[in-house]
Amino acid sequence: MLCYSLCGCGLLAVIASGGFAIASTFSKLRAEQFRQPNWHWFLFLTMFVAWVLGIVLGGLNFWTNMQPHYNYKNLNQYHLVNPATMRGQQLMDGGRVYFTNMTRLDLRRSMGFRNLDTYCVAPITVQGAGTLLPLASYDFWAVGLGCCSGNAADFHCGEYNNPKAHSGLRLLRDDQRAFFRLAVQQAESSYEIKATHPLFFYWSEDNEAEMNVFRDEGYKYFLIGMLAHFAWQLLSVTLAVAGFARLGQI
Repeated sequence: MLCYSLCGCGLLAVIASGGFAIASTFSKLRAEQFRQPNWHWFLFLTMFVAWVLGIVLGGLNFWTNMQPHYNYKNLNQYHLVNPATMRGQQLMDGGRVYFTNMTRLDLRRSMGFRNLDTYCVAPITVQGAGTLLPLASYDFWAVGLGCCSGNAADFHCGEYNNPKAHSGLRLLRDDQRAFFRLAVQQAESSYEIKATHPLFFYWSEDNEAEMNVFRDEGYKYFLIGMLAHFAWQLLSVTLAVAGFARLGQI
């Protein structure tokens, strides 16, 4: 509400500026000062452009970068999760999951589903006595886009080859979840395994750092937007001063 209120106040300032521009125009018409420069219209137009760009690009930056960061912060985090003893239904509200140190990716049972992009999955399992243990239900899966061939067990998404990686950042994209689920169904059929309630994660060593990437990207584009608009505004003022100075000499 605070954000929308500030945007509304900005719009009121733009409308007020437009009102001053119209009043100034009528004043100049009455005084027959047709060729006099009118800075009110310049102020109104540049304020309007700034407001529109701020709403459109700011909203795009928020939904692309800041909203995922806030979503991860609001979801629960779980520690020492054992894929052999826990089920997907127990972690429905999990955003950041830290598995036990014996957790590994079972790259031999990875799978890919192709639909424009290739949706890659690999089961998260447990290592015991130097080998990967079979699970009653494979409910935890590492995922990625375009990082497998789709017709062989060659999963190489995220930090798949990092022995210190034991954590997952939850997949939040609803538009991708169905395709990853289809990849899991293919893996179930090909490897004769069961996934009762699969949950999907981006495999990494440091979930906190991965989550903060979204926030840092949001701040970065916010600063880039401010600096770019400052440069554009400076150029506009320079051109307007030159144009109005020439207009005043005619």
